[in-house]
Amino acid sequence: MASVICSDSFDELAGRWSGFLPHCAVNTPFQTPQWQQAWLAALGDSAQPRILELVEDDQLLGIAPLMFTGGVGALIGDEDVFDYNDFLYAKDKAPAFFEALFDCLNGWEWTALHLYPLSKSSPTLTHLPALAQASGCRVDVSQIEVSPGKPLPATWDDYLATLSKKRRHELRRKLRRLDSVDGLRWYALTRPEDVEGGMGHFFELMKMSEGDKGSFLNPPRERFFRSVADALAEMGMLRLYFMEIDGEKVASALTFDYASSRMLYNSGYDPQFSYYSVGLLLKAITLREAIEEGLAYYDFLRGAESYKYHLGGEDRPLYKMVVTRT
Repeated sequence: MASVICSDSFDELAGRWSGFLPHCAVNTPFQTPQWQQAWLAALGDSAQPRILELVEDDQLLGIAPLMFTGGVGALIGDEDVFDYNDFLYAKDKAPAFFEALFDCLNGWEWTALHLYPLSKSSPTLTHLPALAQASGCRVDVSQIEVSPGKPLPATWDDYLATLSKKRRHELRRKLRRLDSVDGLRWYALTRPEDVEGGMGHFFELMKMSEGDKGSFLNPPRERFFRSVADALAEMGMLRLYFMEIDGEKVASALTFDYASSRMLYNSGYDPQFSYYSVGLLLKAITLREAIEEGLAYYDFLRGAESYKYHLGGEDRPLYKMVVTRT
């Protein structure tokens, strides 16, 4: 029989959480306690966290980082800044974890659980519906988004060979044109103090970019991004890329290196330099460096922006599961 420890604070749990996460079926930066703490502090004012540790025979089965607003529960976070989310459990412990979880939830007052964004490979999609339905709940699963990515070959030339002839030609042509620009350089900031100093420039380039990035980047989200960037830089997994022309920053990209993948989290560029495709090509450079560093996968993360497919991205679906008490 599993026991459940319920907490509304990360203070005592963060160390155990960080040690357990690498063994979990879904393991991304978005499931780190640092990411979720930053979200609660900057964006989770109305959330009531209930973080469950499920333990059986002195062994941790998993962690359920839940929050409730009224009678509706969800995983801590939101779809605006979490590209993946899930419960924390080892794949071989999924049946026992979800059985213990629903034994606990059946004793609580709630009307629905909204779980998203779940990756296609998440065992949650396999194990949770049957248990929820056995408890008298209705379960609805729908695809809400895609998360394109690219398995990385051994060399840049091998990567180029995977692109269509047209896209390979276009990428090479644009890179040659960019290389002809005087005063061109690019670099990545990794030290926490350098990243902190670079975030203001990153925000400026985000706001300059086409689309709705300017309205998206409100003060609470800026606080969240700064907090996350500081935490992940301290953990050694963040790279804040800039491209400069004659000393002027013209493009930026925020990436995470995690579990053999490079993740492109956000970016920005100055439209005055669109002729040189600075936004697209800085992303291509981060991908090329990922290959050179021996990483296995480049994750463009959530969204179907066209540049992801120009660089060879292949869709992976993301899902939302709604569990409703009937």
